[in-house]
Amino acid sequence: MTWVVASLLSAVFLGVYQLCTKQAVRDNAVLPVLFFSCLCSAVVWLGLMAARSGLPEMMHVAPLGWREHLQLLLKSVIVAGSWACSYFAVKHLPVSIAAPIRATGPAWTLTGALLVLGERPSWLELAGIATTLVSFWGLSFAGAKEGIHFHRDKWIGWLMAGTLLGAVSGLYDKYLLGTAGFDAATVQCWFSIYLAVVFLPLAIGWQRRWWPRKEFHWRWSILGVSFGLLVADFLYFDALRDPEALVSIVSSLRRGSTLVAFAGGIWLFRETNVRAKLPAVLGVVIGIVLTVSG
Repeated sequence: MTWVVASLLSAVFLGVYQLCTKQAVRDNAVLPVLFFSCLCSAVVWLGLMAARSGLPEMMHVAPLGWREHLQLLLKSVIVAGSWACSYFAVKHLPVSIAAPIRATGPAWTLTGALLVLGERPSWLELAGIATTLVSFWGLSFAGAKEGIHFHRDKWIGWLMAGTLLGAVSGLYDKYLLGTAGFDAATVQCWFSIYLAVVFLPLAIGWQRRWWPRKEFHWRWSILGVSFGLLVADFLYFDALRDPEALVSIVSSLRRGSTLVAFAGGIWLFRETNVRAKLPAVLGVVIGIVLTVSG
């Protein structure tokens, strides 16, 4: 499999993950969905660690000390906050609105790198951020036609909080994979396991009715949430492993997940205002492509 094909397949599975997320949380309790999807991912990684001898090198998990475990636990806490905000928002928003907003994450990560890490952007990266912000503004007009007013809709606020926490996670990934010297499989494995640990007390609280909550219905799309993300990430790292792969192109192709989720939202969930949303969605994709290509 070439790195271009792996990147495109990663985009498809990332789009499937977003659609499964929407299906799993529709009229359903969010916390159990989060816990069971994370539990499935944790079980997969525990099984891979147990069967280490037959795995390719890129999937081997390195032994860690207590300090390294705490560093990955912190990543899990950040991601848990991001996913909790995003999943509650996706439950109440059309996926054709939510997916493009979530796709703006790389632009916010770059902005954070400018402010926190002192990185200097290229003109292409600045053009990408500007295009993303203009498209985000255009998406707000399309959303207003469905009664979703970006400046006062609380679920847009939740989704933005989740997206910004995701950007923080992206900056932390730079530290873990660069400065701290973690490999990708070790990070993906242990943060998946710790995510299940983080969500466990919340799932217990939901089960014991410590607060007013929705009923939970098991859906097979919960497995789709877990495996869609696992396969998308595996294909992404497999593409990057190819010495001829260009990181900017791989990341750009992966943004095609937004178009997969957008089309799936129209087809599966009968979402409306397609013509009003499409230019903004394409603008978000173009903006992110410019950002990661810079």
